[in-house]
Amino acid sequence: MPMTAVEKVLARCSARSELRAGEVVEPMPDFIMVHDGVVLAAKRELDALGIDRLAHPERVMLVTDHEVIYPNARAAQRGALNRKAAQQWGVRWFFDVGQMGHGHIFPMESGLLSPGMFYFDNDRHSTNAGAIGAFGFRMGSEISRVLATGTNWVMVPKTVQLTLTGRARPGVLGRDIGFVIAKHFREGGSWGIDPDYRVLEFAGELDQFDLAQRTALCSAPTEVRAYGTFFPPSAAILDHARRVAQQPFTPAYADEAAQYEARVTLDISGIEPQVALPGGVHKAVDVSEVEGTRVDHAFIGSCGSGHYEDLQFAARALAGKRIAPGVRLMIAPGSERSTKRMLDDGLMKIFIEAGAVMVPAGCGACNDGVIGPVDSGEVSISTFAGNNSGRLGPKDAQLYLGNPATVAASAVAGRIIDPRRVVEFAA
Repeated sequence: MPMTAVEKVLARCSARSELRAGEVVEPMPDFIMVHDGVVLAAKRELDALGIDRLAHPERVMLVTDHEVIYPNARAAQRGALNRKAAQQWGVRWFFDVGQMGHGHIFPMESGLLSPGMFYFDNDRHSTNAGAIGAFGFRMGSEISRVLATGTNWVMVPKTVQLTLTGRARPGVLGRDIGFVIAKHFREGGSWGIDPDYRVLEFAGELDQFDLAQRTALCSAPTEVRAYGTFFPPSAAILDHARRVAQQPFTPAYADEAAQYEARVTLDISGIEPQVALPGGVHKAVDVSEVEGTRVDHAFIGSCGSGHYEDLQFAARALAGKRIAPGVRLMIAPGSERSTKRMLDDGLMKIFIEAGAVMVPAGCGACNDGVIGPVDSGEVSISTFAGNNSGRLGPKDAQLYLGNPATVAASAVAGRIIDPRRVVEFAA
């Protein structure tokens, strides 16, 4: 029976030869990811049930990425409890403060997550796994059930195939295309498809996208309720995965006759750099429509734009320049590996000399402004995963989103600006 790529991934983990959308299975994950802010609730729930042993501690990964800097005593207490839980549970992977980085980035970079893999995660941005051709399934607070039993029931989601045609213009990055995709789903788009509990599988002219840009493309649909995304691994992605893989893997590809709920096409050749207006990633407009809007706060990083290659684009806009007076710019790399590369390759020097504030690898200010919030009425432009009202504190703050080069260029100008005015992008 022909299957989509995600159906194949779930079939393998469910010991099934074939699966269709709508079937219910209990897949055995390759690993289980729990982020730092959820460990406390999961442990309390399991303790209340008298469960002090996990079903498969050898498959569990606890990741410290949301609160890498403890802003208050409560956060420090949570960090201490996470360390205690990791020890008591005997988990295989525990990444504490200063180790590895953002859970939706470093596993792909380090070979913990490889093409064809499946994992459970409490966080919805597990959709990033699709960048490397894997599938992460969000469990939310029910991640405690997965810890206790090793699995959970999963209804196989329907898949929408999105074919990208044409080549992106110089200066148009994965975030820009992702914003346009989200707009087609939500803001007056013509597709007429509800992405809720769907997988978005990319097809078409995909070799132009490296892992960083694929990650950016996987991030935006999450914000309009897509449950998963998937890129068929390219030769370049497979080369990377084979170099760093920490265990054998088998990539998955959709069968030619796979059944999709819908097939849509997007010509990306005419897309300009985008800015998402306050209120959602789907509120995308050409940067020219908002050029000149003042900027008080800027941030580069997050699970949507935290790869080293994203930081390179930002550095090109900042090299030899200073951020504008009255603007504060924060940069959070997605992994400690990227932090080391920035030191070795000179990017760190560029950022510091430009006046940016470096924060440890992880979510940074994207974690609901736990660090680096804004004041009432201030304007922020960032590469956050989302820009919902109140994400940085005051509900009257104006939160815009852009690609890393747009954010960096805007921080220098003190106003939103087309990055192509200050950066020469290769054709």
